[in-house]
Order: sequence, then structure tokens, then C-alpha cells
Amino acid sequence: MSVDHLDELHGLPAFDFPLPDEETELPEPDAVAWRVSYNPYRDESGEDFDGRFQRFLTEVAPSRVQALIIGMWGETYEGDAADAIEPLLAAKDRLTSLEAVFLGDIAQEESEISWIQQSDVTPILHAFPGLRELGVRGGSGLSFPAVTHPHLRTLRFETGGLPGAVVRGVAASHLPALEHLEMWLGVEEYGGDTTVADLAPILAGGTFPALRHLGVRNSEIQDEIAAAVAAAPVVAQLESLDLSMGVLTDEGAAALLDGRPLTHLKRLGLDHNYFSAAMEERLRTALEPFGVVVETSEKGDEDEDEGEVFRYTAVSE
Repeated sequence: MSVDHLDELHGLPAFDFPLPDEETELPEPDAVAWRVSYNPYRDESGEDFDGRFQRFLTEVAPSRVQALIIGMWGETYEGDAADAIEPLLAAKDRLTSLEAVFLGDIAQEESEISWIQQSDVTPILHAFPGLRELGVRGGSGLSFPAVTHPHLRTLRFETGGLPGAVVRGVAASHLPALEHLEMWLGVEEYGGDTTVADLAPILAGGTFPALRHLGVRNSEIQDEIAAAVAAAPVVAQLESLDLSMGVLTDEGAAALLDGRPLTHLKRLGLDHNYFSAAMEERLRTALEPFGVVVETSEKGDEDEDEGEVFRYTAVSE
């Protein structure tokens, strides 16, 4: 699966803030999600990320900006996301309408997802108490100590390896407005050491009373996760559940069918799976008559070597 640039954020279309020598008519500040990015491998303007961000604050009325997408902030192997977070925090008193931030909108052609050097992203939540949505791409160096935020509705982690400490930090956070939680767990080889035990407080329900969508995706232990989700009290409060992109087999699917009822869901995301045709038919027969949209069409890649079968998550390196 290719990891591409965002097309939109917070319901607003993405718009690239132009290079200094580009003659581009700028949209209204609150009409788009502004993408500010500096790719040192292709950019010959002489303007680094900080310079570009400061020019953005000058040319676009910052008090009207609602959504901000931060792309590359420099060379992949030098520095980390703090190089982008620090100028954002410094502008907190000017970005007074900011409701959504996505940090690390770096496409695969620019950098593999597990090469992205992240950092502690919770200062963004502390600086912007009115934030409704936070998304992060990249798990290397990622930190998320427990935080309190009264208004955050969407929290999203896209990684090829999500540290278990991040999941534990999320689970220990006080996020009473959180409606949408998505985590790409990835693989152990790239730092994805999250366990089912780390997910337990979230699956138990009550941690996030407003939660309506839960995505636990892109995992090499997807069958174990499915079994845990099948018995999880949190399922009763959900409208949609996404277990896609991982190594989900008939074993995990059977656990879902044998667990707590899923017939109240509007959507069950199981794309990039390793189901048999018979299991896929079982899922559809059990859930679609109740109006559940069951997504099972995309199949995962599978190799075999000397009788041993190798299955892969959608995103790893």
C-alpha cells in the first residue's frame, strides 16, 4: 500500500502553500487545509521550513486558519518533528482558530513511513486547547505521554511501527470529547511493540465515553486483536470498527463472529485481509442483512518459502 499526501483535513481540501517564487492566487484562509512543507532534496528556493512557515504566517491571515498540514520539515535523517512543532507552538497566539493539525504528511516517494523522525506531539494539544483533530504520521521517536484535552474529537496515528508506550499514553489520557481513534500498529521490526494488554483499557470501554469509531489497523497480531475486540465492552458504543491493513485471517474473523454482537455497526472495515472465500461469505451473511457495510475486498500479499507462509501488513517500512 502506498502512503500518499492527504487530500483533505477537517473537511477542507488540502492546498500547498507556494514556494517564494511561485505566482499563485491564495484561497481564503479558512477555505482550505494549508500544507506547509520543505523538501530539501527538491527545493532549491533557499528557504528552509522555518522560513517558509514564517512567510505563511505573513501571507495568510493566521487568525482565520482552521486546518494545517505539516509535510517535510527537512532531511529525513536529520532533526525530528520538533523542528516543525516549535514554530507552530511559537505561533499559538496567532493561530487562534486552528482546529486541526496533521504532522508528517510525507508521501512514500519522499520518505518511507518508518524513516520519519517524530517526537513528543502532546505540546500541540497543550498549546491549542480548541483543537478538534490531531493526526501524526511516523512512529520512530514518537512520544505521547498522558494528556488532558477537553475538545479533541479525532486522534490518528499512521505508522509502520507504533510504540506501545504511545498506546498506553493515549489510554491514560483524559479526552472526554474523543469520537474517532485510529492507530496503525505496524510491525515489531520497525518499533511496533504494542500488545493487546496495552489496548485493554481502551477496549474495556468507559475510557472515552464519546468514542464512536475505533481503528486498530495495520498489525501483524491482527488475529489476537480481533479476538480481544470480540469480547470488548467498547464495541457496544461504536458505530464503526476498522481492523483493516493487517494480517487478519479466518481465525480472527471467526472470533469476531463468535463475540459480542456487531449488528449495530454501520461499518466494519476488514480490507487487506487473508480470509478464505467461505469466511468472507460468512461475514457478509451474518452482518449485511442488518445494514452493516462489511469491507473485505482487498487481499493482503502472501509469500511461501519451503512450505512456510509469510503474510504482511499493508504498511511497514
